[in-house]
Amino acid sequence: MVSQTVNVVRYSALFSGILYGWYHRRTLHAEETKHKIEQATHHQEKLIDEAKAAWKRKQEGPSTSVITDPDHPQFDLEKLLASWDKAS
Repeated sequence: MVSQTVNVVRYSALFSGILYGWYHRRTLHAEETKHKIEQATHHQEKLIDEAKAAWKRKQEGPSTSVITDPDHPQFDLEKLLASWDKAS
């Protein structure tokens, strides 16, 4: 039959493997949770930046399309005066 020493070594290896597997699974799960939180935060920051840019574009509106430089070939005085009337 098998000696007691061999049984002790077998069961020690078995329990050590079980404990290592439990610990390793726990650390992998913690890393995955941390990664998901970071990814959600990054996605939320991206959405906020996009919303800020859209709000800025909306606030600027068509006034940025009016050319105020009289030397520019597409300068239109009527559009410039109309945009000044809207602003005041």
